Amino acid sequence: MQPEPHTVNLPAHDDIRRILIMKWSALGDIAVTTAVMEDVRRAFPDAEIHLNTLPPWQNLFDGDPRFGKVIAIPLRRQGLVNSLRWLREVRRNRYDLIIDFQSNDRSRILLTFLKLSGAGVRWMMGNQLRFPYDLGAGPLPKSTHALTRVRANVASGGIPTVTPLPAFHIPARNRERAAELLRAHGLQGKRYAVFLPGCQAAGYLKRWGAIRYSALAVYLCEAGYDNVVLLGAADEMEECQRIRAACGEWVVNLCGRTEVLDLIPLCEQAACIVANDTGTAHVTAAAAVPMAVFFGATDPRRARPIGDHVVTLQAEIYCINCYRKHCSHHSCVELVSPEAVFAALKKLKAVS
Repeated sequence: MQPEPHTVNLPAHDDIRRILIMKWSALGDIAVTTAVMEDVRRAFPDAEIHLNTLPPWQNLFDGDPRFGKVIAIPLRRQGLVNSLRWLREVRRNRYDLIIDFQSNDRSRILLTFLKLSGAGVRWMMGNQLRFPYDLGAGPLPKSTHALTRVRANVASGGIPTVTPLPAFHIPARNRERAAELLRAHGLQGKRYAVFLPGCQAAGYLKRWGAIRYSALAVYLCEAGYDNVVLLGAADEMEECQRIRAACGEWVVNLCGRTEVLDLIPLCEQAACIVANDTGTAHVTAAAAVPMAVFFGATDPRRARPIGDHVVTLQAEIYCINCYRKHCSHHSCVELVSPEAVFAALKKLKAVS
């Protein structure tokens, strides 16, 4: 039986001087969790905080003043070798508090070995109140949003949670690159929408489709938008090219020309964002501009980008939230019409 959750006021403990935050993946989950990372930083302003993530996401925290060190060990490769490397690194740093936002079997096993090795970590926090964790949330409904879950974790340690949006540190070079792209394409001072029309190839059921994005672009043009800007990575290239070919030169295709942290300053100048349910949608929610996000097989109650400026769209069908990776009728997300998206943007006052 799981013990009843209890609360300890950790920020009142002067002896918590070094903290490790663990969050390994994926991009969307990391973006959501940055809001609570910010809360931890505010609760312990004098502590040294380290972040443990996986190598693909290390560059998201380059130069981030909140973290004295970023530990990025490829735990998914050479499992035993890198697990031992992780244990040695974490033992060496002598943490007073470890907050496990990953909280999966692997992180729990590693922390169990760490505790049994006598590492002397005074507090371990996870999303379940069981060994090796000293603090954690009680059971939550399956439909609980990821942000609510991580907030419940830190609440068990008396840490206030007030940050409403993803909180990234944007280095000057990313802001400069975004500004240069806006200048180069004549977007400064223009009213433009940002589309995030792709996703990784394995998640093709999340794609709303180039035809529907192209139709929405026409609606926005008729509503007075000057441009649509397409953003994405290599897996989204073909989808962006199809939209650009259908709509013409007023659609600016920046797919493949940006880093993840360029996206936020590019979106801060936009009038709205329209996106599939992908990690970059969660990142760009930090821009705090009106955003419409499509959901198909995944549950928006659990996975929507955070913020009051976000609206989700999903077809009401019998197999809703099935979480399948493959589907015989391709994708229920395609049942959302461009007209419905345009109406949602009207409610967000992104169009008049």
